[in-house]
Amino acid sequence: MSYGMAAALQAAVFARLTGDAALAALVGDAVYDAVPPGAGAGTFVLIGPEEVRDASDKTGDGAEHRFTVSVLSDAAGFAPGKAAAVAVSDALTGAGLTLTRGRVVSLAFVSAVARRTAGGSGPRRIDLSFRARLEG
Repeated sequence: MSYGMAAALQAAVFARLTGDAALAALVGDAVYDAVPPGAGAGTFVLIGPEEVRDASDKTGDGAEHRFTVSVLSDAAGFAPGKAAAVAVSDALTGAGLTLTRGRVVSLAFVSAVARRTAGGSGPRRIDLSFRARLEG
C-alpha cells in the first residue's frame, strides 16, 4: 500500500465536481481545496480531509480513501446548501473517475452531517463523507 494515488484521486474528484453542470448551476466555479481568502459569501464546495488505509490483497496493492467534501453556505436556511450537497453526492456516487495513477474500484457515499457553525450565527455546513477503493 502507498499513499501514491491520493493526489490523483483529489484531482479526479476536483475535475468531476468542477465539470458537473448541476453543481455549477448552484455554486458556479466555487469548488476549492482550501477555504479561499475572504470566503463566506454565497455557497461553495470544499474538498476536505481524507483518511487512507491499506487495502492491498494477494492480487495487488490497494488503498481505501475516506474523504470529506463540504458545502458551506451563508444563506439564511439550509436549502441552498442542501441543494449543492445533493449535486455533490450525485456527481460522485458511483462515478467512474479516471486517475492519472491507479484505478478506482468503487466510490460510494457513506454519510452526511448538516449543521450550523459558530453557535448558529455562522454559515451552514454540510459534510459529505465518501469511501473510494483504489488499486494500482
